[in-house]
Amino acid sequence: MSYADQQQGLTGPKLVAMIIALSIVGGVGAGMVIYLAVDAVKEVIERVTTVNVEEEPPPPDEPPPPEDIPEPTSPPPPVAPPPMINIAPNPPQIETIPIPPPPQPTNVRPSVVEAPPGPPAPPSKARGARTKNERSWAARIQENYPPRALREEVEGTVGVRVTVTVEGRATGCSVTASSGSSILDQAACTGMERYARFEPALNDAGNPTTGSYSTRITYRLN
Repeated sequence: MSYADQQQGLTGPKLVAMIIALSIVGGVGAGMVIYLAVDAVKEVIERVTTVNVEEEPPPPDEPPPPEDIPEPTSPPPPVAPPPMINIAPNPPQIETIPIPPPPQPTNVRPSVVEAPPGPPAPPSKARGARTKNERSWAARIQENYPPRALREEVEGTVGVRVTVTVEGRATGCSVTASSGSSILDQAACTGMERYARFEPALNDAGNPTTGSYSTRITYRLN
């Protein structure tokens, strides 16, 4: 069959059928090519992703220095809570009065060194005046009853005080208790200074010294 015949034999329907067939074959081929290409790409990707890369292990770290372990300490002693302080809302007012310090002495005398004690002093011989023959001179004073008091029948008791000299005589008489009658008072002092006799008083050494004496004289009518 010649080429012309063949051209003549391809009628319209045949030509269309041939084109469709070729399109199908081409589409199937293209699909197979694309499928194979996709599988090849997947395989390459899987190979690339599944490659295990082993890295060298890092050098071992140096051991950390030993930590300072604190020494065990005893627990602190228990602390008692502070006492409660009751603060009054209005404390009482306290008035303070300053007291000035005492004045300082201006002239300070030096301390005096005391001398050691001497020998003990002898016993004292001092004594007061004593009456001598009191009954005798007291009777004489009463016998000299003042005449005026006798006529007026005046009685009474007179208290007198006299100074006794070193010779034992009475002087300086004074009335310490009046009888109520000046006549009797004066007569009592006169009689004491005239008739009274004494043993004089003595000082610590036993020597006669001036003393005093008090007594009472009673004037009474028989």
